[in-house]
Amino acid sequence: MVEHERTGPVDLLTWSFSRVAMWAPAFVVTIMFYEVVMRYVFVKPTLWVNELSLWVAGGIYLTAGLYAMQQRSHIRIFILYDIVPRWLQKVFDVISALCIWLFVAAVLWGGYGEASAKLMRWERFGTAWDPPLPATIKPLILVTLLFLALQVLSNLIHDWNRPPEHHTPADDLDLPPDEVLSGNPPRPAGPNEI
Repeated sequence: MVEHERTGPVDLLTWSFSRVAMWAPAFVVTIMFYEVVMRYVFVKPTLWVNELSLWVAGGIYLTAGLYAMQQRSHIRIFILYDIVPRWLQKVFDVISALCIWLFVAAVLWGGYGEASAKLMRWERFGTAWDPPLPATIKPLILVTLLFLALQVLSNLIHDWNRPPEHHTPADDLDLPPDEVLSGNPPRPAGPNEI
């Protein structure tokens, strides 16, 4: 995978979050494997693995959205975006950014009270291990949305004077670059090549 260039301090922060989140699924798999061994081999199940995996996975999901925004891999309707002139593409970009900022503002406005209350009373999950998932994940959602709004602004500023990009259906195929450029479809492997 070729990553999009980092263009500023917000990109660097998002990229740093993504590096932690990239290794976190391996951590979740490791502790789940530990739970399976402890439960079915030693008949001593843990109290903490399920909740810890939920906690870590919540962080992964939140930072994955940030990374997708930094990489410009979010959904865009290219069939419409590519046929309009660059000035109209910029209008689409501004409208998209405004919609995201409106969403972020609405969630921050509506969720601040609940997130603050959960954090201040250090609300716990209510299980045997009882970790403070609500007290940490709810505020983390709001913090992540703030970073998302900053990332959208960073992308908009950086991409403003960028030349227009054009996309083809071949962009969605996993073909080697030489086959995409030649326009030749991949040939099936012969019996001696398998």
